[in-house]
Amino acid sequence: MSQTASQTVETPSRCGVVGGGRMGAGIVHALLLAGAEVTLVERDAEACGAARARVANSVEASVRRGVLAEAAPVLARLRVTTDAADLADAELVVEAVPEDLALKRDTLHRIAAAVGSEAVIASNTSSISLDELAEAIDHPERFCGLHFFNPVPASKLVEVVLGAHTTPTLRGRAEGWVRHWGKTPVVVRNSPGFASSRLGVAIGLEAIRMLEEGVASAADIDAAMTLGYGFPMGPLRLTDLVGLDVRLGIARYLESELGPRFAPPTLMEEMVARGELGQKSGRGFYDWG
Repeated sequence: MSQTASQTVETPSRCGVVGGGRMGAGIVHALLLAGAEVTLVERDAEACGAARARVANSVEASVRRGVLAEAAPVLARLRVTTDAADLADAELVVEAVPEDLALKRDTLHRIAAAVGSEAVIASNTSSISLDELAEAIDHPERFCGLHFFNPVPASKLVEVVLGAHTTPTLRGRAEGWVRHWGKTPVVVRNSPGFASSRLGVAIGLEAIRMLEEGVASAADIDAAMTLGYGFPMGPLRLTDLVGLDVRLGIARYLESELGPRFAPPTLMEEMVARGELGQKSGRGFYDWG
């Protein structure tokens, strides 16, 4: 494990990430920049190629911004594979598959079967109960949430989510890791939507309702929050960036757990049904074409 002079918490030097989509690739980027060797697991060869390209593009963007001198030595520490057994020597593995309870449980079970009993397993879930996910693994005391934010390279926040079995020692270690990765930890207990998703989705849903009611245009609603409240990005543009389908899934889960105030607006459901998912589909509340 690597260690900084200012931080007494050792940080994992061999890490794994399962799921190489936008979030997973961003997490890999953060771990690589912190000096770790990273194994990225995807479902098939085609997904592996796409995930590797995402990470490479992200690292090369860091070079263009002057954060890194060159990309090749960093990318040399990346291994992309379809075999979860390649995680055997990892000290930390982060699950970053889509926000689906059954899929995440299956993924966490595969991770637990591959790694050693001392390895820490974390979920990047933005809303699902840590305790429900922990049922999929043995030694749940070594399990926590590490909720990164999109886009990971630019975001400075990581929610450290504590499940019922997460040990105080792991809490301290996780906070130290997040700081070593150049980000700020916010510790929350296991609760639907945690802190960030619960608040962020509430604002996003109300913005969609306002658009649906014709209160203002998407651009003007977003400008009200960026210029009036200092948000770095308006709630509708952020929803486009995250993905309307992703936020719809979170809203439905929060509605089931917290009640009708999180019921998704009709406009949101209609847009997802039409395939207007935001930036990834080329169209959402904005035209990304």
